[in-house]
Amino acid sequence: MKAGTNLEKVLTSGQFAVTAEAGPPKGTSARVVQQKAEILRPYCDAVNITDNQTAVVRMSSLAGCVLLKQQDVEPVMQMVTRDRNRIALQSDVLGAIALGINNILCLTGDHQGFGNHPAAKGVFDMDSIQLIRVLKNMRDEKKFICGEDISGEVPLFIGAVENPFADPFEFRVNRLAKKIKAGADFIQTQAVYDLVRFTKWMEMVTDRGLDKQVHILAGVLPIKAAGMARYMRDSVPGINVPQSITSRLEDAKNAKEEGLKITLEIIEHIRTLPGVHGIHIMAVGWEEIIPDIVSKAGLLPRPVSGKVPE
Repeated sequence: MKAGTNLEKVLTSGQFAVTAEAGPPKGTSARVVQQKAEILRPYCDAVNITDNQTAVVRMSSLAGCVLLKQQDVEPVMQMVTRDRNRIALQSDVLGAIALGINNILCLTGDHQGFGNHPAAKGVFDMDSIQLIRVLKNMRDEKKFICGEDISGEVPLFIGAVENPFADPFEFRVNRLAKKIKAGADFIQTQAVYDLVRFTKWMEMVTDRGLDKQVHILAGVLPIKAAGMARYMRDSVPGINVPQSITSRLEDAKNAKEEGLKITLEIIEHIRTLPGVHGIHIMAVGWEEIIPDIVSKAGLLPRPVSGKVPE
């Protein structure tokens, strides 16, 4: 049984979806999440709450998702396998559903060595593909991994991530196919800057008909400073930032305005590509720019429960 979430309805109705990301605080303030929800509500079909992203301790994704729901924003709960074994993962899924959270994004997670507790023990009882399969079995067969029955309905819309830019490039579509076979309903990609490579990846996806089997949302990460572009180019694995983008930001009188312009150009190109069903905006620490992005990209008004806006 599927969830019938707003995100699912938007995607299955053929609308171009818009999701965004909201990082929870390194603390207990509900207001941090609530303020982000107020900014994003009119501009997104659903909002991800990250799960201790980059292995840095933050408020739990589950709690952040509840706070979003209280603000009438549909949540996507991110779930990494780094920190929890199969017992805890399945338990959290049950809890999320009981709280009305039905979109779940499955990730393996950044290694704990990159975070603020490098001595922490990584669990990695399973990887993201195995977690996708577990969620699909919970939903479709109403079974736990051990084979026991789950009581009650298990409505889920299952998401995963994919990086079109990691090496070896020719294997990336095979990995996507594995996630689709495991049960992924939608895919959010790594941030797109290298449009040539992303276009080639999407051609490979559509050649195999994978775009007919899953909803692909292209990742968009607005850059507000040349230093940020250089950092992502040099220090963030799996992100390709062409020198042309770095140079534009370095030469700009107003880097934030140029960053917005670059983002809008990227979205314009993404929207021309067959097989792309939406965008996922990751405005890290810059959520206030998302209304401008969505508005100026011509993506308003957002559909209501997948209905075409009048």
